[in-house]
Amino acid sequence: MSAAADIFAHHLEVFGNGDMEGILSDYSEDSVMMYGDKQFTGLAGAREFFTLWLNDWLPAGSRFDLIDNQASDDMVYITWTAESEKYVFDFGTDTFIMRNGKVWRQTVATAHRKK
Repeated sequence: MSAAADIFAHHLEVFGNGDMEGILSDYSEDSVMMYGDKQFTGLAGAREFFTLWLNDWLPAGSRFDLIDNQASDDMVYITWTAESEKYVFDFGTDTFIMRNGKVWRQTVATAHRKK
């Protein structure tokens, strides 16, 4: 497995468990996450970003199905579907770019709807 794939595997595990501190351990003050028209920067931004996901959109225990997962030495690209108590994500895609053992950049795009 590549270094990027290892970081992503950890991210997927801790995200699925709703483990905020575990999630944050994969990010740094240099991290930037983009979703929709919003940009989240650094560890405070990562905490805000993942609080939205874990508290509202996809709390621990939600269904999450990975469709495709491609990794290079420093990048991971995934496509997925998911469903929580409040939302159906008909399609999602993330790109993760890694640097120095952390997620340096992450983009997320979804097609989703409220239940």
